[in-house]
Amino acid sequence: MNSSFNKLLTFKILIVVLLVSVFSTNFLFIERVYALSDSKQLVLDAWSLVNEGFYDPEKFDEIQWKRIRQKTLQKQIETTEEAYSAIEDMLRPLDDPYTRVLRPKDYELLKSSNFGSEINGVGLQLGEDGESNKIKVVSTLGGSPAEEAGITSGSLIEKVDGISSEELGLANTASKLRGASGTKVLVEISSESGEIREVDLERRSVDLRPVRTKRLRDDSHTIGYLRITQFSESVPKKVEEALQELKEKEVEGLILDLRNNSGGLVSSGIAVADSLLSESPIVETKDRNGIKDAIISQKELSFDGPMVTLVNKGTASASEILAGSLQDNGRSILMGEKTYGKGLIQSLKSLGEESGIAITVASYLTPNGKNIQGQGMTPDKLLDLPDASEYGSAEDKWVKNAELFLESVLEKEKISNQTIESSNEE
Repeated sequence: MNSSFNKLLTFKILIVVLLVSVFSTNFLFIERVYALSDSKQLVLDAWSLVNEGFYDPEKFDEIQWKRIRQKTLQKQIETTEEAYSAIEDMLRPLDDPYTRVLRPKDYELLKSSNFGSEINGVGLQLGEDGESNKIKVVSTLGGSPAEEAGITSGSLIEKVDGISSEELGLANTASKLRGASGTKVLVEISSESGEIREVDLERRSVDLRPVRTKRLRDDSHTIGYLRITQFSESVPKKVEEALQELKEKEVEGLILDLRNNSGGLVSSGIAVADSLLSESPIVETKDRNGIKDAIISQKELSFDGPMVTLVNKGTASASEILAGSLQDNGRSILMGEKTYGKGLIQSLKSLGEESGIAITVASYLTPNGKNIQGQGMTPDKLLDLPDASEYGSAEDKWVKNAELFLESVLEKEKISNQTIESSNEE
């Protein structure tokens, strides 16, 4: 009996020891999870935001996304800067240059360019070149140091202050180009013809002036010219005001100039399309859950006359959504060059108090189902003409071509209306 009692006692003691071990292990695990430093918590927050929003979740299985989180959190991350670097390393396997961490300075500048009217820098809007992995110039801002230095769309950024753009990546290249007004940055540029040159650019405040307009008149017709340089929050309202002003000046046709408009807020581009289309599809989006129904414009038009839309290789993102919707609905012909081909949409999320993260959350298709990503929009009429030094000026041959086309359309309408009137009188 003593033997049985001893065995039972030993068994109970063993159970108690096991329970204590389990609870101790769980306690230690809980303590480790909840004792993350602020720097590591920043990394974990970034991982969670991407995990919840990234448009292609199949990529997660391909790169072992959860394992990447585990390995990243095992690193020694003690400072905020180390956290940003760890997030960059963590995002790299996604192979999406647009999903990126934004340090406080970059986050503030991006927000100000989307919601404000000016930005400090050299006026270059950048993308990643898929073939060389270097950073490509999408467009230059009008009146900026980059435009004055003759830097053109399609050029490659070889180095910034002696550091190669391949080493820096898209976000860090853009960050190094920005800075306090009056400071300088040395940029090595290679043109599409292969010519390499160094340019010393002085940063300054660049007035974005996103909407510009004027009236073009000849002997028989009055045509409106509307240029949109970027889609910021204020643009839809400014466009409405500009169109109203042009209508009061009795313009008969409209030239919409989207050259070197590298995008901005997609919602602003869609709002402008809404003002130029009547009960027509604007765009379809494809997120992680599949294709959503097309966004349909309202019935009311802000301008209903004939249109020409000017595009070039610096026309990208939100401006391609607008151009594609106008072309596919037969509302406007496109004239110029093939566009850039950025068909991915980013959502901007706050990360901590001062930094942020941009996450690709969807791709978009034109109303006819064209996928613009990597392909761009092909104009109805290609223009093999040199770019004007000042868009919309009297020397701008692209605008002159658009003007001549609209005049021919208006003449045909005039003859057609006269024929109808004559038939009615008879």
